[in-house]
Amino acid sequence: MKKVALITGASSGIGKELAYVHAKQKGDLVIVARRQTELESLKTELESKFGVRVKVIVKDLTKREAPQEIYDELVQSGISVEYLINNAGFGGLGKFHERDWKSDESMINLNVMALTALTRIFLPDFVKRNSGKILNVASTAAFVPGPLQAVYYSTKAFVVSFSQAIAEELHDTNITVTALCPGATKTEFAKTSGMESTVLFKKAYSSKMVAEDGYRGMINGKLLIISGLKLSQKLMMAFVPFSPRKLVLKQVRRLQEVQ
Repeated sequence: MKKVALITGASSGIGKELAYVHAKQKGDLVIVARRQTELESLKTELESKFGVRVKVIVKDLTKREAPQEIYDELVQSGISVEYLINNAGFGGLGKFHERDWKSDESMINLNVMALTALTRIFLPDFVKRNSGKILNVASTAAFVPGPLQAVYYSTKAFVVSFSQAIAEELHDTNITVTALCPGATKTEFAKTSGMESTVLFKKAYSSKMVAEDGYRGMINGKLLIISGLKLSQKLMMAFVPFSPRKLVLKQVRRLQEVQ
């Protein structure tokens, strides 16, 4: 297989668009998600349109054993991954003490544990051959606490911190680690998280644009990519570190509130 990208959460949204971007570069793919029908449809389209090879792995990454099962299946198939793209994740709206704990536990398992486990499992192979790229999809939510999405924002803060830490650990190798931080993006996330009617998602950016930004940043070995923000939002983010924390918290909460 040509340079293989493993993409989690590839059945829709940013993950699906990342698959298109990589296939356009004539790279082969391993696409992972829970929904087999969507994955098989994407496989057929990419192979037909771009002449690449696509392997489908149907897996629920909220299950602790899933990352190792994915790796083992690829080893048995003789597939070596060059680009690891940890995209799968979800959020959820509501006060922490009122939300269903099982849902938040699954969120942590997917957004943090699966991403970290996949990185830990695949990275030794990257180091052994001294090549490879990792793209971890975080969020601009990583840079502030998130009232009404306390767990989601916290998981994305972990992703950025983790990505940058291991990037520095790998400074003397040919391996790069990039954190992609999209703003509000047109994906299934808004619907599944209950945020469709919030101010934040009224003028969301396209997942295609975000995917292109992230992929380009990964290829260029960038440490951090912020995508899908208007100028006013970028200015607001720039002032966050200098603003009173209570004011920031109130502003973030208001953005999460359903209109």
